[in-house]
Amino acid sequence: MVNTIVDGTFRQTNLTNESFEYLAKREELRLAEIELMRQRERVAELHRHLPTGAPIQDYAFEEGPRDLNGGDAPVRTVRLRELFTKPNRSLVIYHLMYGKRQTKACPMCSLARRHERRGPPPRSEP
Repeated sequence: MVNTIVDGTFRQTNLTNESFEYLAKREELRLAEIELMRQRERVAELHRHLPTGAPIQDYAFEEGPRDLNGGDAPVRTVRLRELFTKPNRSLVIYHLMYGKRQTKACPMCSLARRHERRGPPPRSEP
């Protein structure tokens, strides 16, 4: 591994014949990544210091059957406040999107939900 200073910039690389243009673009990318990291940290800090928001209406949700082949009739009604039984319990609300002519949910919109249930799909070999 080569550790050198090139034009005032610390360079750590396995390649000794990288062009000046390549090094300059890599340095630009490195600085942009550092800037992005700092911006994410600033946004996270803002999130942590948000004041309490407006009270939320206690919505009623109709829970369907566990078996998706069990029909569409609601099984029971659940209030929003019932979903937050412990301070550290997360609530995930997922919205599947349909187009005007679609009979199935958007594959990209439902991808995360599918991974949550089954894990990522197996990788196919090229």
